[in-house]
This record gives sequence, C-alpha cells and structure tokens, in this order.
Amino acid sequence: MRVLIKGAGVAGLTAARELVARGAEVEILDRSPGFAAAASWYAGGMLAPWCERESADESVLTRGVTAADWWEAALPAGEVHRKGTLVVARPRDGGELRRFASRTSGFRWVGAEEIAALEPALVGRFTEALFFPEEAHLDPRRALSGLRKGLEAQGVSFLTNGAEGDYDLTVDCTGAARIGEIAELRGVRGEMLYLETSEVALMRPVRLLHPRIPLYIVPRGDGLFMCGATMVESDDAGPITARSLMEFLNAAYALHPAFAEARLVEAGTGVRPAFADNLPRVSRHQDTITVNGLYRHGFLLSPALAAEVAALALGQPNPGGHAR
Repeated sequence: MRVLIKGAGVAGLTAARELVARGAEVEILDRSPGFAAAASWYAGGMLAPWCERESADESVLTRGVTAADWWEAALPAGEVHRKGTLVVARPRDGGELRRFASRTSGFRWVGAEEIAALEPALVGRFTEALFFPEEAHLDPRRALSGLRKGLEAQGVSFLTNGAEGDYDLTVDCTGAARIGEIAELRGVRGEMLYLETSEVALMRPVRLLHPRIPLYIVPRGDGLFMCGATMVESDDAGPITARSLMEFLNAAYALHPAFAEARLVEAGTGVRPAFADNLPRVSRHQDTITVNGLYRHGFLLSPALAAEVAALALGQPNPGGHAR
C-alpha cells in the first residue's frame, strides 16, 4: 500500500511510523519544513493521562496510558523521562489541590518531607502535594526531530512542493489548517515561555494550581524550563499577550522566587485544533483518512490515534474503537 500523509506534526509522524511498521510505503507532504508551523513544536510534552483526567474525558486516560511506552520504543534511549508529575498549590489555594484530587486517580498525597525529597528546590515551599508516579515527559522538539530521523532511515520521503504519482490512501493530519473546512473544528490558542536559570533544578513537570491560571513548568535540562498553561478560545496565532506574559511570570515566581532572575529566552504561541467535546477524531471517507482535534493532547494521544489510522487503512480491527 502506498500512502501519502499530509502534515508532519506529531499526528502525521506517529501515523507514518505505525503504517511503516505494518509494511506500507509512506511519503509525507510537509509544506513548512522544520516544524515551525506545527502546534506540537510549542507543546509541553507531558505524558500525563492521570493529570489530564482532571478536565478531560475518560477516553483521554484510557487512550493515553500507554503513550510513554510507545514513545520510549520510538525514540533513542533516554528521551522519555519517567519521573512522574508533582502537583502543588499555595496554602491559600489548598481547595484547588483537593478539587484536583477529587477528579483524578493514580496519585498519592505527599507532605513537605517527601516534596523536598522529590524536588529539593522546593524545600519549605509547600506543605502538601499530589504525586503521580506513573507519568512521564519528553522534549517535543527532540521527539519530533528524532521521529523524523527514524522515519527517514526507514525510507520515508518528505516532500515540500506537492506529491507525485498515485497513492492508495491519503492521511490528512494538517490540524489547524482545516479550521473553517471541517465542521465543528475550532482553534484553541496556547501560549508558552522558555525560561533559563541555573538557580532552580527540577526533575519532573510541576503543576502549580491556581483558581485563574494554573501553570505547568517542564524541565528541559541545562537550566531550561518550558512554562505553559493558557487555553484561549481563539485561532489567533499572533505573539503572546502582555497579560499572559505577566501571569506566567507571576506564577513561575510563586513556584520559586529564583525564576524572577531567569532569562526569558523564548515566547511562543500555537493554535490547537479542537472539536466541541475536545476529543480527537479519526474518520475515513473513501480513500482519505482524516485525523484532527488533538486539542492539548497531541503527544499523549497521537500514538493511540496512529494505531487507529493504521487499522482503518489496512482494514484491521480497531484497537481503540474510536475511529468513525
């Protein structure tokens, strides 16, 4: 089977890997080489199905629970960090921590002593937290680049100016580019910062709960931290707003005062495609399979969606039972 995949973000690359593993000949049409136009370039890279259950459907947990295993098999050793997730809140926001606990599973309550053992940089700053030990994280930029290199080594061609020849199947993974074309698909703007400091060391993603804007900080190594949180109902991909920038920095400072002296090395935005229920869809119409609506769960859910794409493409039983 000869397959053309449109889009080289996380959905397109994971689908390609699954199809190649099943013997398909794959080419990928990537009109914006370098991932610059992919929302996944600005992702947090948290493989956190239990935490995401706080605001997401149960299917996000069931489809995402094996994501870390998939990525570990797909990437070079050491790219997936199985350190868990720590969820904290300032004492005045303790109700947010209990609310989060009531909506999730797979965690244990930890006190000040264990918080300090898990993250020495946070010693004395929080008296209680939730620790999700089975969660993991990766660097999305390294993951995308590593996945592409692996596919190229397997003979997958990346095209920039159009596809030639006949294909048995097309897989459309163009994401936000289809807003306005696919019914109910909308854009959800996400904003992020990269901060650099040698004064803070974290081993794992830390989520700071706040009634207005919860913050997550993900370590990237060498003193670099990705900070994110915002979900704005907009398909505006313009620069980060002053309000978001101030709230990010205030929240980072609340987690650790040393972030006040950090260098702001990058601020970015991405438009995440989402359906009304914030769940992704895989559908087939004749010789085209469409994958879209990954919302904020691109790296978490793309492995499961890729398996669903491969099942639809080859007429095999659907492992996830969600394709339509």
